[in-house]
Amino acid sequence: MELRASEIATHLNGTVVGDPNTVVRTISRIEYGKEGSLCFLANPKYESHIYTTKASVVLVNKSFVPSAPVVATMVQVDNAYESIALMLDLFNSAKESSRRGRSWRASVAWSAKLRKGSYVGPGAYIGKRTIVGKGAQISSQVFLGNDVSVGENTVIFSGARIYSGCKIGSNCIIHSNAVIGADGFGFAPSSDGSYKKIPQTGNVIIEDNVEIGAGTTIDRATMGSTLIRRGVKLDNLIQIGHNVEIGENTVIAALAGVAGSAKIGKNCQIGGQVVIAGHISIADNTKIGAQAGIMSTIKREGEVLLGSPAIDAKEYLRAYTVFKKLHKNQ
Repeated sequence: MELRASEIATHLNGTVVGDPNTVVRTISRIEYGKEGSLCFLANPKYESHIYTTKASVVLVNKSFVPSAPVVATMVQVDNAYESIALMLDLFNSAKESSRRGRSWRASVAWSAKLRKGSYVGPGAYIGKRTIVGKGAQISSQVFLGNDVSVGENTVIFSGARIYSGCKIGSNCIIHSNAVIGADGFGFAPSSDGSYKKIPQTGNVIIEDNVEIGAGTTIDRATMGSTLIRRGVKLDNLIQIGHNVEIGENTVIAALAGVAGSAKIGKNCQIGGQVVIAGHISIADNTKIGAQAGIMSTIKREGEVLLGSPAIDAKEYLRAYTVFKKLHKNQ
């Protein structure tokens, strides 16, 4: 794919500073830029690289004022970080144009429905009454159980497993080895000390524009549905328990765990290795630092939390300055 600086500026509603006919064919990091590549500068820590980069075009914020001559053509935009994401999406879409049809090596039930423009790769399994939406991409070795629905333009990468009855929205991305709809962890203790499995009769519903990372698992509900609302982004290797609800546009980093029946609000930001107890609620716009433990309901919106059990981040940092010195007083 080739784009001129002027075309990039039009696409991003930006302004060209330099030669508008400069051509780029790939995207690179600014410190490793080469001729024909597009890169970006958003973090001031990397400003020195813009004066030495060999990249042809650099996206910069409109507020950026160079302190030395810049050889590369610049495209000034409102938000360079957001703009490079748009350009990556554009280049990626061009590189991986949608495949269509069904591999002869796929196993598709007669009662399944593959909508126009969808793709099913070799070794994939599509169960009874399952629907694959228009333009959806089902990669090799994907398992879709019975009565699954996959929305339009959703991409499911190799090795992902979607158990029976689960619903996946449109424009979602599910990465390799994710498991959607396995049984929740439900066992009733018996008088003899053993545990009797509680049937998990619900499903998982994933709304539109959700991304689920590699190796992440989302358990089906005991009854009803485990709910992942629209716009949620889950990193790799996350465990979501049965009957959990995650609100719109919440993001969760890798290795986090959410126990059963927890409810997480909208627009929350949850760091890596965070653990959230079951049967609690977390208010909208909550921010939780890495490795925190959330043991009780968070009622107030917009809190920033650290520690385990988690407390207000500022309180935690003040406490930390004390307890890290305790050994010196012994």
